[in-house]
Amino acid sequence: MPLHVPPAPAPALRSVLTALSSPTAVREARTPSLVIAQGPASPELPLPVHVLERTTADGGTTTRLAGWRFLIRIGDRTPAAADTVLTADGWTFSRFFEGPYIASTELALRQAEAMTQPYQPRLLSVPSLYMLTLWLHGDTTADGGAGHPAATDLLVPLAPAPPGIAAHRPHRFADLLPVLTHRVAPTRLLGSPA
Repeated sequence: MPLHVPPAPAPALRSVLTALSSPTAVREARTPSLVIAQGPASPELPLPVHVLERTTADGGTTTRLAGWRFLIRIGDRTPAAADTVLTADGWTFSRFFEGPYIASTELALRQAEAMTQPYQPRLLSVPSLYMLTLWLHGDTTADGGAGHPAATDLLVPLAPAPPGIAAHRPHRFADLLPVLTHRVAPTRLLGSPA
C-alpha cells in the first residue's frame, strides 16, 4: 500500500533548494558526502519531525512540530538529509547531515510501503532516550504538521535504537508508550530528598 507523504510547506522546500544550489547561501558546510557527490541533488520525501516532549502514566502525551526533514537524493543514493525549522521569519534551512538514521529511515519507509494499511509517514523524536522513530499515522489526510499519535498509530524505532528496543520492529503507539514512559520517568538520586 503506498504511503501518503504529506506536502511540506513550500518555503521549507525552497530553503533546502537554495542551500543545495548555493553553498555560500548557508553558514554550515555541506556534509562530506555532499561535497564529493557527482550529479544533481534533489530533496525528496519530506517528513514532518515531531518531538515527544512529555509522557504521563495515564497515557497522555505532549508533542510539537520541530521541523521538516528532506532526504537528499543523488542518482540512486541518499547520502544526506536536510532539516528545516520554523523561525519568526518563516521556514528556513537548518542543516545538512548524514549518518545511520538516513539509511534506517529509508529501510523503515520500504517496510511501511509493504504493509496493507495506508499510512502517513512522519518522524517522532524522543530526545530523552536519543531515539528516533518512523511514525506511521493512520489518518492519511491529516495535516502532517499537526496532531498527536493515536493509540493505533505505529512507531518503528530507527537504528540505532536504545538498548532493549528493537529497531525496525513496528509497535502500536499504545503498546510502546508504557515502555517510553517507564524509561523517561525521572529517577530519584541516592541521598536526594523524596
